[in-house]
Amino acid sequence: MLKLYGFSVSNYYNMVKLALLEKGLPFEEVPFFAGQTAEALAVSPRGKVPVLGVEQGFINETSVILEYIEQTQQGPALLPAEPFQRAQVLALCREIELYIELPARACFAEAFFGMTVPEAIKEKSRAELLLGIGSLGRHGKFAPYVAGDSFTLADLYFMYSLNLALGVGEKLFGLDLLAELPKAQALLGRLNDMPNARKVEADRLAAMPGFMAMIAARK
Repeated sequence: MLKLYGFSVSNYYNMVKLALLEKGLPFEEVPFFAGQTAEALAVSPRGKVPVLGVEQGFINETSVILEYIEQTQQGPALLPAEPFQRAQVLALCREIELYIELPARACFAEAFFGMTVPEAIKEKSRAELLLGIGSLGRHGKFAPYVAGDSFTLADLYFMYSLNLALGVGEKLFGLDLLAELPKAQALLGRLNDMPNARKVEADRLAAMPGFMAMIAARK
């Protein structure tokens, strides 16, 4: 059986978790926190989550895990078979991660954990977030899903990166990042309301108090 290592507060962990659920695959969740201990590094070379445990060993990096699942497991396809369409989905995944997720992540400490981020970093993140949202508006189809007429890996990145980026935009900059993209805003609501997505969110909320206590202990 597949084993998913990580914790339910991680958005990247939840991308993989929802993919497994949507494909109807049995898997075991193994609590695992990022770190540089010998035990953590034996599972993940960089000590990060998520990690997928398979018969042959461990697979790290979310994008690689998702493509491995797609290539080796049964269930509804989350990547198109046609090469051009497949490339469009994968490009959207990278664009969301690089141009929306990463700029937002630079501000997570202040937006979500009560710490302070330097103004120069916040200014840079704000500018890059706006550029990233512009790119999403030009490349995303939202017809009705991010890449077209079916749920794909791009929707996983959209869900679990945009939810956090929207929080950063609102809390730190007073911005509604999807205000000019009503179809994207509507899609995000529908995706978050999927039965499996609601289960993932319930698990995230249940895990949050313990996670916040761990963060406070590390300060």
